[in-house]
Amino acid sequence: MTKKNTIKLFEEKKVRAVWDDVTEEWFFSVVDVVEVLTESPNPRKYWSVLKTRLRKEGSELTTNCSQLKMPAADGKNYKTDVMTTQQLFRLIQSIPSPKAEPFKLWIAQVAKERLDQMQDPELSIEQAMADYKRLGYSDNWINQRLKSIEIRKDLTDEWKKRGLQEGVQFATLTDIIYKTWSDKTAKEYKLFKGLKKENLRDNMTNKELVLNMLAELSTKEISEAQNPETFDEHANVAVQGGSVARNARLELEAKTGKKVVSQLNAKSILSLKGKEK
Repeated sequence: MTKKNTIKLFEEKKVRAVWDDVTEEWFFSVVDVVEVLTESPNPRKYWSVLKTRLRKEGSELTTNCSQLKMPAADGKNYKTDVMTTQQLFRLIQSIPSPKAEPFKLWIAQVAKERLDQMQDPELSIEQAMADYKRLGYSDNWINQRLKSIEIRKDLTDEWKKRGLQEGVQFATLTDIIYKTWSDKTAKEYKLFKGLKKENLRDNMTNKELVLNMLAELSTKEISEAQNPETFDEHANVAVQGGSVARNARLELEAKTGKKVVSQLNAKSILSLKGKEK
């Protein structure tokens, strides 16, 4: 399963979901759905009792219920019961709730939006912008972040075209780029910012994003010009690409007297903006 974890909001309540590219279906966290519908202080216990009752009644919901790893409050991923859209519609019938009908409409809308996005990629960009906006990011930062996603994809497409493998090889080259321009590997960079499972780029400042974009764009352009064949040659190209951004970073720091690589992360940045308002 090629899957992507995400969080959807229903009436300001979080519902964890996973999109499966193979089956082209959403899988929703059952516990989160139960919490939304029942507002129970212990939705896990509510679901456990309901699951036992459904099993005794011979319901197929319990036998067909899958488990997937999803992020928890502590930032770690744990296996949790999930259901498809169709399964959830049947589950909702077993839970008396005034929110049942609005929630059904919400699920249908979530499913429709994803199918629409698959037909028109521009809608995915609009959804990403709305998600970042809701989290409190500025319009300027959002535009930079979306551009960084495009540049990153251009680079990974270049690597794929030349036969490099996703996973270790991509991660190694990415680390070389990071280390060259910022003096930190991805892991060191995340530790510096106080991050754990969070996405590093989502926690970069505008300056950091721009320089990382320059490093990845330069790496892609140099790769196209030099046509590297071996992994060592690709590593050398990554150093060259990262060096372009490193030189820009050092010149900017020399002229401003300020360090580019910052300990600021999304939480601290948004907190500062909140105080300014």
